[in-house]
Amino acid sequence: MLLLEDLSQWLELDDPEERRVIANVPWSQYEALLTRMGDRLAYRINYLDGVLEIVAPSRRHESGKTSIGTLLESYFLETDTEYFPTGSTTFRNADKRVGTEPDESYCIGTDKAVPDLAIEVVVTSGNINRLERFQRLGVQEVWFWQNNGFLLYHLRTENLERWAQTFGYEAIDQSELLPNLDMALLSDCVQNPNSLAAAKAFRQGIRDRHRP
Repeated sequence: MLLLEDLSQWLELDDPEERRVIANVPWSQYEALLTRMGDRLAYRINYLDGVLEIVAPSRRHESGKTSIGTLLESYFLETDTEYFPTGSTTFRNADKRVGTEPDESYCIGTDKAVPDLAIEVVVTSGNINRLERFQRLGVQEVWFWQNNGFLLYHLRTENLERWAQTFGYEAIDQSELLPNLDMALLSDCVQNPNSLAAAKAFRQGIRDRHRP
């Protein structure tokens, strides 16, 4: 087992998109690591059934997640959608032996203990199944940004067995939380390397779509 001190020393390394996975980590050590790390946002720390995953995101990763978040918040404002950003907050449940830090996350409509929507930017695949983490926490919808496109999943709590391979999530083409959001437009704008031009195009697209 990797000791907490050894792990903390490794975290000082500067290696873009470095990923470390350690098995057989007690929940108490996971919580101790979170306490030691505090509000340091340079790392994502995830836990599932004794397996600890730590990621040092690359600039490409952080650029993607920031672009998505900026555009989504433009959508909320343009459509007068009540939202509560929860960002990369650590969500965890000791009884279910799970803890995760999404790249971006939001409560829609009302503030809640667990976000309705979690967004993950996938640069490297990772060794802990991401959907299983979110399913145990009860996140309703998960978006993955991968290979310049979105993969969307919605949790079907009434029939988890049918979607067992994806841990109770059904792959969908259109968000059920935000049914009027043009995902193709969002995808195009996320890929635009000019952030200002992307924001302007996205806002105009929203206005055109919602024009009486």
